[in-house]
Amino acid sequence: MAEASEYVERRGPFLVVGLGNPGLDYLWTPHNAGFMAIDRIAQQEGVVVQNRRCKAATATCRMAGREVVLAKPETFMNLSGLAVAALVHEFEADPAQDLLVIHDELDLKLGTFKIRERGSPAGHNGARSVTGALGSQEWLRLRIGVGLDLPPEAIAAGGGKRPGRDYLLSPMRKADLTVLDEVLDRVATATRRILELGPAAAMNEFNRRERNGLAEE
Repeated sequence: MAEASEYVERRGPFLVVGLGNPGLDYLWTPHNAGFMAIDRIAQQEGVVVQNRRCKAATATCRMAGREVVLAKPETFMNLSGLAVAALVHEFEADPAQDLLVIHDELDLKLGTFKIRERGSPAGHNGARSVTGALGSQEWLRLRIGVGLDLPPEAIAAGGGKRPGRDYLLSPMRKADLTVLDEVLDRVATATRRILELGPAAAMNEFNRRERNGLAEE
């Protein structure tokens, strides 16, 4: 991964891709947290993600002095890599230095997020698709927690399993959306910090803050 100075000095566009499923049926589902993050960043930057390019809805803005392409793949979650690879090719980007992928994470508690430079996609089909399409695990990702903090009795009632696919593709409760709404602002700030200072500094700031359960900017 690039050092902070390399991130700041890179000349080409930086790609910020949020994963999710297109269509009204999936709009407010946990699996669309990545889409929601892109929309929040776009809203704060005064742009609308509506251009069609590279199998994705896109918008362009400037953050921390660098051109940034915001994108929401229209390939559906399990084929997210098709759009990400197309964007990387179109903009001649280096996935290890010019790409941030934002997606939901069931293994992280709702209300938190974590930045990670590389690694296995584990059970996330969208992340698996990105790794497969790029042929590498060397890409920066920001994982937004959507896991519910369920009491033991609730887990036992579900046969010992935590909510999975049905939960991820079902509309979120109003209270949970309120929690996620606060997280999206922190995600937008973290994205800017990555561009300003590099991923290592952003991870040092936000991963520790999230782990400690703090929400201040």
